[in-house]
Amino acid sequence: MSRLPVFFGKRPPAADGDVQQPALKKLRKVETEAPRRINSAVSVDLTRRPGLAKATARLHSTAAATVAVAPSRGGIKKTSVPSVVAKGVGPSRRPGWDIKGKASDMESKVQRRLKSVKQTNEALKGTIAKKRNVAGMQEDNRRPKQGIRAMELANLVVLKDDLASTSKERDCLKNELKKLTDEHDVLQRLRDDLETQLHNVQSELSIQTSALGCCQDSLRESQDRVKSLEKTVARQQDELHYREIERRKLHNALQELKGNIRVFCRVRPLFSNKNITISHIHLPVHDNKSLTLAKMEESHTGRNADVQKNYNFSFDRVFGPSSTQSEVFEEISLLVQSALDGYNVCCFAYGQTGSGKTFTMEGGMEEMQGVIPRAVQQIFKSAKSLAEQGWQYTFIASFVEIYNETLRDLLYMGKTNKRPEHEIRKTSNNEVTVTNLTYHKVTTEDEVYSLIMLANQNRSTARTNMNDHSSRSHSIFQLDIVGENFGRGTNCKSSLCLVDLAGSERVQKCKSQGERFKEMTAINSSLTNLGIVITSLANKESFVPYRNSKLTHLLQGCLGGNSKTLMFVNISPEEESFSESLNSLRFASKVNECIIGTATANRK
Repeated sequence: MSRLPVFFGKRPPAADGDVQQPALKKLRKVETEAPRRINSAVSVDLTRRPGLAKATARLHSTAAATVAVAPSRGGIKKTSVPSVVAKGVGPSRRPGWDIKGKASDMESKVQRRLKSVKQTNEALKGTIAKKRNVAGMQEDNRRPKQGIRAMELANLVVLKDDLASTSKERDCLKNELKKLTDEHDVLQRLRDDLETQLHNVQSELSIQTSALGCCQDSLRESQDRVKSLEKTVARQQDELHYREIERRKLHNALQELKGNIRVFCRVRPLFSNKNITISHIHLPVHDNKSLTLAKMEESHTGRNADVQKNYNFSFDRVFGPSSTQSEVFEEISLLVQSALDGYNVCCFAYGQTGSGKTFTMEGGMEEMQGVIPRAVQQIFKSAKSLAEQGWQYTFIASFVEIYNETLRDLLYMGKTNKRPEHEIRKTSNNEVTVTNLTYHKVTTEDEVYSLIMLANQNRSTARTNMNDHSSRSHSIFQLDIVGENFGRGTNCKSSLCLVDLAGSERVQKCKSQGERFKEMTAINSSLTNLGIVITSLANKESFVPYRNSKLTHLLQGCLGGNSKTLMFVNISPEEESFSESLNSLRFASKVNECIIGTATANRK
């Protein structure tokens, strides 16, 4: 059923031009009640009128939008809405049964009303936008002013701090200015003083300049004198070098005149009483080269009186019991000098056991030093003086002993059971060397003394009937010398060989047994072979048996000609040693009569 109202009465239409108040009042009532009627009318059947449904929906949405964006009542101006029905003009009233026509009229009215609402909404939106722009601009203007005010406040705080610091700095600068003013006054006075001093110094400088000119003149003269002196020194150095060469030649000629192999005899003093006269040994007072052994023998003619038999000997030098170690070395110092000149030098001591051979070669402390330490002192002292002439020397020391025909290294520091074996060999330069031997490079005398002490500790000694501390081996100390003169381009090489032979012994006197007897046999055998070699050299035989013993084989270079050799024959002063002394002197005479080749210097 239709819910629309039904009008039963008919109102007659108004005439044109007549204005009826009730009709207008009723029209306004219709306009206010139009939405409600629209709603009620639309609710009749919207499905049958889709256009009316769409219009109603647009009306609701527009009204909602208008309410949503509407500003407050005070901020919006009232907009006049045109009247829906013009005065005196309006459609004719439809009859009550024309529901369709009424709905059509109502739809047109709603459309006009919606159009009016839209225009009003647009006008309100523009007004709101303008208000918002004005409010935004006011807010934007307000914010910079607040920022500027905050910045001004911050700047004021900073300026206040700067003002405080500037005030402090001003006070400090005032104080500094005062100090600087005081310093300026002091410096001003100091400048005045310095100007005065400068004036004085300039005056002195002018004086010194003139003096300097004189000094420069004298300096040039001195430089000229220095140049001339340098030339003189160079010339003198050349002369000194040539004279050194000449000295060496003359020194060598003198040594050759004395003999390349020389024999010195030394008589040991008595141990018991040195003041007792030795009756069987006669030393001429004015002849230091002769010695006589005298012995009382029974007469062979049957007479009762004994006959004194004299044995005269002559050597290059004879030293009595009162001779000192320095006197003995003084005679051989020139021979030691030859070692620095490039000549091989050999010195050995021969004699019976207890005759003073070891004391002569090694000696004791200080004034009691023997040939070996004194020779070392002279070598280093001479090398130091020759260094001023441009010579530089290198020294290499070795120490070997011959014990029971076996070579032993006296400088060996290792274990006894690991001692290496040694052999005597010849080098390509025909020099005799020992294999596996310890060689020490020495630069001072003390180093050599230490090696000598080490060798004495390692040397074989024993107590015998003839000597409480008898050497049971031959010891050979060798110092190899290499000299170079870089300024002259010359060099030399030589060796200084100092030998302490073991003493000869008689079986009847020594009564040696066991190991001592074996040692005595080896010692006497090597000394006998030494005598055989000396005899062969004296007789100028073509074959000399150097290899018969290790001693002669090792001393081949010293005995063979290219060496200056000196032999000490030591004899005991006791009368019971007369026969051993006689044998030693006879052997020394053979050596003294021996003529070997001329030694040559090993120079380049």
